[in-house]
Amino acid sequence: MRRRRASTVIVGGAAFAYVLLGRRWQIRWGATDEELDEPLAGDDLILNPNLTSTRAITIGASVDRAWPWIVQLGQGRGGFYSYDSLENLVGCDIHSADRIVPEWQDVQVGDKVNLHPDVAVEVVGLTLERSLVLRGGVPMGNAAPPYDFTWAFVLREGPNRTTRLVVRERYGYARWWAGILVEAVEAASFVMSQKMLRGIRDRVELTATVT
Repeated sequence: MRRRRASTVIVGGAAFAYVLLGRRWQIRWGATDEELDEPLAGDDLILNPNLTSTRAITIGASVDRAWPWIVQLGQGRGGFYSYDSLENLVGCDIHSADRIVPEWQDVQVGDKVNLHPDVAVEVVGLTLERSLVLRGGVPMGNAAPPYDFTWAFVLREGPNRTTRLVVRERYGYARWWAGILVEAVEAASFVMSQKMLRGIRDRVELTATVT
């Protein structure tokens, strides 16, 4: 009985610590206080989000070098520069590119960007070499997605021809239980997003030094 109570206390304490410390760190990984507070492209689409994450990274190359890697994001395109093997465990068929592909550079508002062969989000905002905003949700079988979702990629010029890449996710719940689903999704999103940001940075910096 004592062991059971001790285990309960440990598990409860770990969960409490995650909520207080781990979750806050995950949803703002790499972002400054100013970046957390500043409005970004796409924020106006979900005015009162239930959950927002803002993550960021500095890239040691200019914005024009980084932008091509952003616009070719997507399944069946450049991939997401993250853990392809994990994404492919759920049938995403992702193969992240290690080069810029010209035919994937022509992206327009209204285009679909696949997350999975059967799931796509829509390009709802696009400013050349500045921002790409995607919007959508994952349907539940034949039912509509239980949340609205925006995914913004914003590029800012930094000092000495560097680039600041800020990525923001915003969720607006359409069902009372959507938060349970989204919290699980967001935990996985952190793992994939921090790898994606580092994957973009590494590709941009590598190609910038050889061209």
